[in-house]
Amino acid sequence: MKIAIHGKIFHKDIRKHIQDLFDALFKLDVEVQISVSFHKVLKKALIKHIPDNIYTDHTELQDNDFFLSLGGDGTLLESVTHIGAKETPILGINTGRLGFLATNSPDEIKSALKTVLSGYYSIEERSLLHLECNKNLFDGYNFALNDFTITKRDTASMITVHTYIDGEYLNSYWADGLIVATPTGSTGYSLSCGGPLILPRSSNFVITPVSPHNLTVRPMVISDESVISFEIEGRSKNFLISLDSRSRVIDASIQLAISKEQFKAKLIKINDQNFLNTLRSKLNWGWDARN
Repeated sequence: MKIAIHGKIFHKDIRKHIQDLFDALFKLDVEVQISVSFHKVLKKALIKHIPDNIYTDHTELQDNDFFLSLGGDGTLLESVTHIGAKETPILGINTGRLGFLATNSPDEIKSALKTVLSGYYSIEERSLLHLECNKNLFDGYNFALNDFTITKRDTASMITVHTYIDGEYLNSYWADGLIVATPTGSTGYSLSCGGPLILPRSSNFVITPVSPHNLTVRPMVISDESVISFEIEGRSKNFLISLDSRSRVIDASIQLAISKEQFKAKLIKINDQNFLNTLRSKLNWGWDARN
């Protein structure tokens, strides 16, 4: 069995669970590869039984049976960029806060590992966005699990994003920005801007304006087989685009188009986890202080 691990700095209360994980991996003689950044974190925290098999980028990542993400949803999004087209199944352990993607708690690390090593899990495939542009902006990491955004940068003035679907004109969004989200990303930035919740298996994208000037402009759900292209105008010469948490500054000369990526992210689900349970838990649906 071979696994890879990526994580972030963790609170001292989490240290015991991290140590339990590496103790278990050592006893089971599992072959482990660790991201160079997380390896430094583990060394500083004086975690024992840390293997020295590290990787610095996706080119050094081995073909692993599964990938362990230790952190919040942001860490899992980073893990997706490490894996890329390999489509290695990801188990997310939530040592962060909200945890829509990394749903397993730290005290479940040992039991989750045992379950996965025994093969008692299911895999949920999540669609990714692919960015096509006329300049290499993201060093080949032109995909995102959550969303692609275009936002203003240097001025308080709104920008205009002329938007096309499969070459046909849709609208000129006069707003602070525009979001294209996957079903996975529908619980993120898009949701905070009034976008709808979309079930993960839905074959859709959602286009959500950020603070539009025209209040009749609403979020729009479209097929993920569509190609969405953009032209940007504004008083400023520079704009900000992002793929998940990775952002770049561009000017109006950059050509941008979004489509569905050819590969997917595979998330490991255990203990009868599902998206609807996560929604109720994380958004406190049905919760009433009177009860």
